[in-house]
Amino acid sequence: MRDATERAGRRLLIGLALLLAFFVLVMPLALIFASAFAQGWSVYAANIVHPDTLHAIFLTVLTAVIVVPVNMVFGIATAWAVARYEFPGRKLMISMIEIPFSVSPIVAGTIYLFLYGQQGLLGPTLQSWGVQIMFTVPAIVLVSLFVTAPFVARELIPLMQAQGSEDEEAALSLGASPWQTFRLVTLPNIRWALLYGAVLTNARSMGEFGAVSVVAGNIRGQTNTLPLHIELLYNDFNPVGAFAAASTLALIAVATLVLKYLLERRAA
Repeated sequence: MRDATERAGRRLLIGLALLLAFFVLVMPLALIFASAFAQGWSVYAANIVHPDTLHAIFLTVLTAVIVVPVNMVFGIATAWAVARYEFPGRKLMISMIEIPFSVSPIVAGTIYLFLYGQQGLLGPTLQSWGVQIMFTVPAIVLVSLFVTAPFVARELIPLMQAQGSEDEEAALSLGASPWQTFRLVTLPNIRWALLYGAVLTNARSMGEFGAVSVVAGNIRGQTNTLPLHIELLYNDFNPVGAFAAASTLALIAVATLVLKYLLERRAA
């Protein structure tokens, strides 16, 4: 009797989870593609190949191409310092890594605006040198770097702490150089966590809206990433175009989830 009750409860919980996943995840995703193709393939294709949409896709990919490698290097360096060395301020450094997660993206964008804007702390000096950061592509890259900074480090720090440094010490004692030790010992041990953090960084970078919306300036064909372009299309009463652009972002998200799943299985 007890086993039957447990089986029934387990099935009920699984059924509820699947039902919630269907309404929360599957239906919105299906609605995006249904709305994108509501007026046919030709209208969908025309919206996708529109110059402003293509530029938004290009800028989104460009931002990710810059942000992901930079944050991979930052994550490795941070994890190495935290996991391999004891130094004053180590705990503070670990806490600082979490700041982008505890600060609203819009607040982060506003901070950069107050720092690099024309009336900001460094803005007038930069203007005197002929340098403008706000409302340009570099501003988008800067805020994207900020909001995605913790992902790689958070994946690597606990793994490197759990692995210890015995393998690296053995390699160094056998005459390997620091670079050889990193390339042949450390990197193979952390490669799956590193790739997993890179996937999360890529997903957040491509989908970031709040911080980017503050510093980008929403200039069509110049500083609009794909999330910002979707909002502009919807505000222009072009829902089909907005959903067409959103379908591109959704496909990227699905591909990211599939890659995330494969990396989790491979790491396990």
